[in-house]
Amino acid sequence: MSPELKIYDKLLQFPLFQGMSHDELMQVVTHTKIGFAKYDKGKKVVSEGAPCTHLCFLINGQLEVRTAADDHGYHVVEQLSAPYIIQPERLFGIHQRYTSSFKAAQPCHFITIDKQEVLLLLDSQLVFRLNMLNIMATETQRLSRHTWRSVSPSLQATLIRFFIQHTLRPAGSKTFHILMKRLAAELGCSRLEISQALNSMQADGLLTLHRGRIEIPMLERLLM
Repeated sequence: MSPELKIYDKLLQFPLFQGMSHDELMQVVTHTKIGFAKYDKGKKVVSEGAPCTHLCFLINGQLEVRTAADDHGYHVVEQLSAPYIIQPERLFGIHQRYTSSFKAAQPCHFITIDKQEVLLLLDSQLVFRLNMLNIMATETQRLSRHTWRSVSPSLQATLIRFFIQHTLRPAGSKTFHILMKRLAAELGCSRLEISQALNSMQADGLLTLHRGRIEIPMLERLLM
């Protein structure tokens, strides 16, 4: 298989290129300056606060992602598998910096496209432009609904909402590094109430409690 066809197959995994015809995607492959990167296990890929200058497409491997509160009083660690694009919404807008840190949880391979090349694709490829707009609009709509959701009927439901709202992907393994005192302050209730709700969820097998750490093996189970 030629290098162009290999890249073609890899790009088809990502929503930014879906809907393109064979000829359109081959034009992207042959006329776009595409970079490649490999990271060994444990290596930092991008850091929180670093400028976002490229689209980074994870084509195989798994990432460990760390996202922290503004004051770094708590943070969550999650695992994300290929195919995955690292924060494409951060390439444009007021704050063009990553809000999470990503490192390789296992050997990872990336395709990268720098911002100038992305701008050329947005100008020349209608489907790519529409897909990018859909990604941005979906993220905006998802975040804008948070404020308007109804009050949760129970503290457990409120905890589940907190966990989901503080992750990049609402599925898979998550580890919250947070003290119960801080979690209680975030949710406006007492530490005892938080402890009781979390212990009830632990008894149901939904999560495991440690000192200053909450491990959730499958976040999607909280929604069942």
